[in-house]
Amino acid sequence: MSASSARSRVSPELIIVCGCLIALITFGPRASSGLFQLPMITEYGWGRDTFGFAIAIQNLLWGVGQPFAGAVADRFGAFRVLCTGALLYALGLVVMAYATSPGVLHIGAGVLIGFGLSGCSFNLVLGAFGKLLPEKSRPMAFGAGTAAGSFGQFLFPPIGNVLIDSFGWQQALLVFAASVLLVMPLALALATRPTGDAAQAGAAAIPNQSIRQALTEAFQHRSYVLLVLGFFTCGFQLAFITVHLPAYLKDAGLSAAVGGWTLAVIGLANAVGSLGSGWLSTRMSKRWLLAWIYLGRSVAIAAFILVPATPMTSILFGISIGLLWLSTVPPTSSLVMLMFGTRYMAMLYGFAFFSHQVGGFLGVWLGGLLYEINGNYSAVWWLSVLLGLASALINLPIKEQPVTRAPALQPAE
Repeated sequence: MSASSARSRVSPELIIVCGCLIALITFGPRASSGLFQLPMITEYGWGRDTFGFAIAIQNLLWGVGQPFAGAVADRFGAFRVLCTGALLYALGLVVMAYATSPGVLHIGAGVLIGFGLSGCSFNLVLGAFGKLLPEKSRPMAFGAGTAAGSFGQFLFPPIGNVLIDSFGWQQALLVFAASVLLVMPLALALATRPTGDAAQAGAAAIPNQSIRQALTEAFQHRSYVLLVLGFFTCGFQLAFITVHLPAYLKDAGLSAAVGGWTLAVIGLANAVGSLGSGWLSTRMSKRWLLAWIYLGRSVAIAAFILVPATPMTSILFGISIGLLWLSTVPPTSSLVMLMFGTRYMAMLYGFAFFSHQVGGFLGVWLGGLLYEINGNYSAVWWLSVLLGLASALINLPIKEQPVTRAPALQPAE
């Protein structure tokens, strides 16, 4: 029996479990980054714009690296990419722990973690699910992978708070770095080859279609462009809230524990929302699902900032925004697969995610910058509301069907 034959016999259940654990582990530390803002700037005398810019770089480079990591995974498999990403991610957390200047912070928390995430985050896991799992299992697997990342957000912030209080913020980062290395053995289950109907979905691939041809086809497809543009808002809102919500609540007179538990509640509610979104993606229009999610976010954010911040309103906000947090991912990834098939899914979803991360860069950076200028976060909160409304409208014209190709470009029978 050949090695490839043996690898292909890994059960779908094991692939899903290991992929979900990878998503959980890699999402947790970056979702906890806001916990380290006040301890670090207090110790070193930096402004919130300095810390915010480091995380903004992280979000941007995560997005920049994602299409390339996806292309390598599409060509050679996910295992090598996941392992390389985990090493960079862990190294970035170690550098962040010992950063005593803004420049070193930007290298560790920004450059290394950013590129590390592009190689080992849940996006690579979803791409592997698309290739390795039977078609009927994919939407729920996308939801499960996204929900697992959400559970990492639930699990890690409270642990981070305990570690910071007990051992200090530097040691907490080192513990997080060690946990990320667990990705490497788990990635073995994703070093498989698709078999049977796992290789077919959505639009059939053009024989010998190059990466350049696939990109040209995608960016000339109006529905894909609209999907990519709408995903910008998701990144803006999520990154801003992840990094600046703990400080926003501290400014309102609440304890650091309230910020940590609010992030945790977001993660727990997100697990429910992501699974629900995966289920709904198989039963209703994906574009309408996305539109309702973005509209719901705008309503939740507006309600939160119009009432006084209390522990109760913070937790309620965490629940409401958490249900909508990464629920955009299953319909977005399903639409990419529907339009273009699975052959270049990791790369094409990577470009959609790049838009997401450009939004994340601006959300984090503007959050810190406008706070230093205005002394509050009001402008960025309201900008998040407006962007949510815009994305709700942007998704409505999307056509939920495979890309239309000229007869000469149709795949051979």
